[in-house]
Amino acid sequence: MVRTQVQLPDALCRELKRLAAAKEWTLAETLRRAAEHWLEIHSPDRIRTDRWEPPAPLSLGAFRRPPENWREVANVGSMAQGKYRR
Repeated sequence: MVRTQVQLPDALCRELKRLAAAKEWTLAETLRRAAEHWLEIHSPDRIRTDRWEPPAPLSLGAFRRPPENWREVANVGSMAQGKYRR
């Protein structure tokens, strides 16, 4: 294991010590766990370079209300009240 020194702002150090005490960890263990977690999230191996695309839509069938009732259903919440339930 490598021994190192780190400079932390006072407020951050207090919060880390508070967390360490609450978890019954040492400050060193708290910092190791934080570093391991950070690397899990921000590791270059995990960062995807391909462009994200939304999933293809699923066919849910035809809408069960005629178009002239869509505004009422969407804005008034009639479906939740059971007015249009089948």
